[in-house]
Amino acid sequence: MHHEKIAVLDFGGQYAHLIANRIRRLGVYSEILDPETSADQLKPYKGLILSGGPASVYDPRSPQCDAKLFKLGSPVLGICYGHQLMQHTLGGKVDSGREGEYGLAEIQVQGDSGLFKNQEKSMRVWMSHFDGVSSLAPGFKVSASTAQCPIAAAADAKRQFYGLQFHPEVTHTQGGMQLLDQFLKLCQVSRDWSIEQFIQEELKAIKEKVGNKKVFLLVSGGVDSSVCFALLEKALGKERVYGMLVDTGLMRLNEAKKVKSALAKAGFENLHVANESERFLKALKGKTEPEEKRKIIGQLFLDVKEDATKKLGLDGPEWIMGQGTIYPDTIETGGTKNAHTIKTHHNRVDAVQKLIAEGKVIEPIAQLYKDEVRALGLELGLPKQLISRQPFPGPGLGVRLLCASQADVEPDLDFATLNQEINEFIQQQTNEPIFAHVLPCKSVGVQGDERTYRHPVALFTELRKWEVLEKIATSLTNHFKAINRVMLTLHGENEPFEVIPADINPKRVELLQKIDDQVTQVMQQAPEDYSIWQFPVVLIPTSPNKNKESIVLRPIVSTEAMTASFARIDEGILRKMVSKVTEHKGVSHLFYDLTHKPPGTIEWE
Repeated sequence: MHHEKIAVLDFGGQYAHLIANRIRRLGVYSEILDPETSADQLKPYKGLILSGGPASVYDPRSPQCDAKLFKLGSPVLGICYGHQLMQHTLGGKVDSGREGEYGLAEIQVQGDSGLFKNQEKSMRVWMSHFDGVSSLAPGFKVSASTAQCPIAAAADAKRQFYGLQFHPEVTHTQGGMQLLDQFLKLCQVSRDWSIEQFIQEELKAIKEKVGNKKVFLLVSGGVDSSVCFALLEKALGKERVYGMLVDTGLMRLNEAKKVKSALAKAGFENLHVANESERFLKALKGKTEPEEKRKIIGQLFLDVKEDATKKLGLDGPEWIMGQGTIYPDTIETGGTKNAHTIKTHHNRVDAVQKLIAEGKVIEPIAQLYKDEVRALGLELGLPKQLISRQPFPGPGLGVRLLCASQADVEPDLDFATLNQEINEFIQQQTNEPIFAHVLPCKSVGVQGDERTYRHPVALFTELRKWEVLEKIATSLTNHFKAINRVMLTLHGENEPFEVIPADINPKRVELLQKIDDQVTQVMQQAPEDYSIWQFPVVLIPTSPNKNKESIVLRPIVSTEAMTASFARIDEGILRKMVSKVTEHKGVSHLFYDLTHKPPGTIEWE
């Protein structure tokens, strides 16, 4: 490929590849490089972008860049950690903040030159940081600020160095693409990259990698594996690609039958369904730790694949394994040098990583994001209904059935004091009657590019003003380190909660399948889809009643899975969901997740 290109130095940020994705979407080819890449190697690039990352620049162990890159004469854009690193390297100062900024924030723009040319004076942007620049390096001026972050953006126009504490690459940043587009204009780089060109180049790459072999592909019926299936067939022909759907017993109600029918209608002929429900549920019995569950499921997928290939005679040296892995799976599993593991995806367990290292796995769409995968699928001629299907995690309901051991029953916090502090904080933020209660269970989150495993807090109120609730939720997760999620209580009283020891078992699976199906049916009958990209329904083992549990609704709006905001569903539709869910005697409370990503991941585990 002979493109003029932009280099993205990856310091381990959750959005490093999202930056590259956005640059490609603007028609410019981009490459991800290690942060230590020498200045000499960076000379051919028309511009350099320094990504975010989980480290602190003043930590002697933190990743650094070659300081000589600032003498190349190329425009440089630092984002989050990259912004801090630029200041730290060139003579500015970075300090730890009093509290973090996660999610939406309002910046005030100072001047309209440089990156902010033709931008609004006030913009909503996406933050995910705790450290901040406290004083600027010589030559820099402040370009924008927020109430909590005086140096939210800075620039040295003479040297064409630009720093942003917020993330322009995420869809939730107002004018983010215009900021990146303006940077590319300053780089004077050619726009000669497209998804159509990606297809042609990837088809060639598939043929070269596979050679005369055949591909055995694990499919789910979701967007990623279906598009991967189609791309492999286009490159190799139908007779050289064989798909297998594994029914783990953790799928939605009647999901296996629906998926097989949908794939058949889409023209996929070589498809085998393996019912392994009993095997998966047996392996997960008694397991409660989230990462352990994910790794068990991922390993079992491989074991089932090995058994099936032997039984079907597809295990010879002429076969290679295919996966519909996309980049969020990789980056959340700590897939780059300086990234933290947020959660291990089933297609990134150790056994799979070993096969990848041995060259025995092909992943044609591993560098793409969900929005790109959808565009690719349409370009390949797949039905729009299949392409627009909501994502469903590989581990299925296994990550939506939260579990707890006897050890989790013991409190790890002074909940009485924390509840008092949170309620006092809320009263300082609003006059609305809102009461908060921290729940004793935990969920996975991502804050400042780091994995967190913290408590959710439930709000008890009749208030349904989404803007007010959003502001409170963001303030709480920014201010209190002990929590990473905020929920609105749709049903249930404000009483002391207990953790109920629970694992994955047929009874809990059946309960969640039924409730998930009921919620899905309500949404199918709703007058609009509220731009919902994914709608996890979660069963959490906590309740004031030892014989009951609670349900969390987690509808989110997103395009690429790396960032998300909670959906704003009308009150009438929520009442219908409450009516359906509370039919089940095993449920005491129904919550609605108000947490953006960050600080909460899309899934709870």
